[in-house]
Amino acid sequence: MSSLYTRSKEFTRNRKSQSDSPPASPSPTAKTLRHERLSRLESGGGNPTTSDSYGASARARREAREARLASLTSRVEEDSNRDYKKLYESALTENQKLKTKLQEAQLELADIKSKLEKMAQQKQEKTSDRSSMLEMEKRERRALERKMSEMEEEMKVLTELKSDNQRLKDENGALIRVISKLSK
Repeated sequence: MSSLYTRSKEFTRNRKSQSDSPPASPSPTAKTLRHERLSRLESGGGNPTTSDSYGASARARREAREARLASLTSRVEEDSNRDYKKLYESALTENQKLKTKLQEAQLELADIKSKLEKMAQQKQEKTSDRSSMLEMEKRERRALERKMSEMEEEMKVLTELKSDNQRLKDENGALIRVISKLSK
């Protein structure tokens, strides 16, 4: 009897939740309830003398209803178990596909990273070569600039020496003339 009581409690809870929801198309349980009410009214007919037969028929209807509900719930449970199994299997296959895609993507990523590192090393070597070449060119340029400044200094010294040499020649010529006049 307690199982009957709990089921009827659940049934009343379902009715309350249905009444709380906005009106929609009648559910199968609501249709059966309406049908049962109509059949009760037709069978009872408002006669108080038929209360014993009404109680027995009500009990029979209740048991039939509970049997229908039990079969419906067992079908729903079987369907849901099947659905869960299908969902689980599909989720497993999807996970396997995603895992293989992930592994492929990781391999591709590792390959791209290694290529990138190689290119970075080559670029670094080129830039280091370029920087060493630039450094050598800068040194050569400095050396050439030093040589140019030294040569300019030598040119200045040479021009001074030429002018001194010319002056000395002139003085020498004048002295030779003076000596030749004196010796005559």
